[in-house]
Amino acid sequence: MEAQSQALLEAQSQALQVEIASLRGLHQHRERSMAMQFEGRMQDALLSLSGKLGTEEAVSKLRAEVEQMEEDVTRQTGMNGIRLTSCTVKTLHKSDRGLEQQHTLAGSCLDLPFQVEFKLFEAQNKTITEMDIVLDTDDMLISPFVSRAEEDCDLPQFFRTLRYFSERLEDRRRTFQHFQEKYPSVVSLPEGSGSEVMNLIHPQLPGCVLAVHWSVAVSKEGDVTAQIHLLPRVPQTVHNMDSSRTLEGAAESFHSLLTTLGTEAALESLLLALSTGH
Repeated sequence: MEAQSQALLEAQSQALQVEIASLRGLHQHRERSMAMQFEGRMQDALLSLSGKLGTEEAVSKLRAEVEQMEEDVTRQTGMNGIRLTSCTVKTLHKSDRGLEQQHTLAGSCLDLPFQVEFKLFEAQNKTITEMDIVLDTDDMLISPFVSRAEEDCDLPQFFRTLRYFSERLEDRRRTFQHFQEKYPSVVSLPEGSGSEVMNLIHPQLPGCVLAVHWSVAVSKEGDVTAQIHLLPRVPQTVHNMDSSRTLEGAAESFHSLLTTLGTEAALESLLLALSTGH
């Protein structure tokens, strides 16, 4: 019995050694295959640098990479509305504790240009230590939020709010332009397509203006809201003739229309009422 057990153990040991040798050979084969692939890629790169790789092939590869990058940028721009025109990075300090860099980003969100400069400290985590924001807009309603974002060094929140803010400005521009084109004899935009005021003039009442004031407010926390008001601007003589006090209730009536119908439908109703006197 002992002889049989010994023989069985020897047979199992030999089989195990054969399996180990087979696995070792397979591993070595894979290593050689990977090395050959790596060497091939390195050789292509070196040949390309030395000009020995076919020019057409090199240009074709480069063109494909550039086109892919352009597609990625276009896709990102379409998703978040932010288009970067320049990005610079400057190393300020490097030590065993980490790396400090200064980043400068410039671009636009829809039609609103911006520039952001911030310092980034890279250690175990990436930390923004300082941030400065420049927005090319005269709208002071966003200034408190910008100051808060700079103070908190909250770059993601800034870009999220910038997108929402820009979208609301674009909504206003598109709506005002639509009604100016549809009712050219009634609607005027004193500050152009980007105006926050749309003047409505009754054809038979010169000097009487209904001003639609559409502002976009941003809280310090980054909440974006639209505020639309109707402001009658009429001569005193007209006020005196308004015995029913219709003008005094115009703003409140328009607010009710906004609540019930929405912005475009409320403006359409107002403009239809004015244009019938043409």
